[in-house]
Amino acid sequence: MRWRDDLSIPRHPYRDSAIFYGVLAVLIVVVGAFTGGIVKGIVFAVGFFVLATAWSWWRFRQRLEEQERP
Repeated sequence: MRWRDDLSIPRHPYRDSAIFYGVLAVLIVVVGAFTGGIVKGIVFAVGFFVLATAWSWWRFRQRLEEQERP
């Protein structure tokens, strides 16, 4: 049993994770703008957002399915 297994699922897990990763993606773009690599920052931020959100949603769905099992 991992230590995170006992954490409850947030009320709006999909929306919350999309907002969280969206904010992090914006920070990646801002850092890219300050370092002179705005295009690379945007590309990396979009990739990060898609992958991180997909992984998070997949894990939430797994946990919800586990809770529904008898």
